[in-house]
Amino acid sequence: MTMPTTCKCVIFDCDGVLVDSVSSWKTLHDGFGTDNSKNLSRFIAGELTDVEFMRSDIAMWKAIQDPIHKDELFRMYSGVSLMKSARETVQTLQDAGVYVAIVSAGVDLFVSSIAAMLKVDDWIANGFEFDEDGLLTDDGICRLHASGKGDVINRLMQMHGFKPEEVVSVGDSEMDLSMMVPGSGFVGFNPSRESSLNAFTEVGVPIVTEKDLSKILEHIVLPSSEGN
Repeated sequence: MTMPTTCKCVIFDCDGVLVDSVSSWKTLHDGFGTDNSKNLSRFIAGELTDVEFMRSDIAMWKAIQDPIHKDELFRMYSGVSLMKSARETVQTLQDAGVYVAIVSAGVDLFVSSIAAMLKVDDWIANGFEFDEDGLLTDDGICRLHASGKGDVINRLMQMHGFKPEEVVSVGDSEMDLSMMVPGSGFVGFNPSRESSLNAFTEVGVPIVTEKDLSKILEHIVLPSSEGN
């Protein structure tokens, strides 16, 4: 299945899409030796808000170590690598004149470094609050809701004058389907759970199961390079 309209904007989720890591939150849990899978299930089920979920993560880490400095969190991301073909795919899109953005409910500390590495046009993520000494406070910063990414995408379309049919979003979980604002396209990439694969199948979006980001290009109509 190919998106029929010429694409002018591609919006990526970050975790599991641009980077070969399921969650930038889970990376920190692995670093501290904590497990928040029960609260993750409650969050996906809508029993916890984004703010409550972030607060529960931070509380778990602080039970292991308090205080926690920003640099320590950043170091925990040093082993995370980009998804195969991430650089080339973003470059191909931008060379064709496509606007590339990241909309992530992941950690801003991490997402900002990926955004800079890939030279994307814009990004937004949730994240942390630090005091004047760079120490982690108890509450996270919620800039977007994981299951409400469409609000951010609508704002982005308004700002840049994109029509829905000119926008394609790429995500790996059922929560990312909120990126698919009416009239826009969506590619399910590397589904993070069986429930994600089922949700993508049910909605009928193209699905790329191979961990190679360049495969999404088969489902996107790029602007003609004539005249460039």
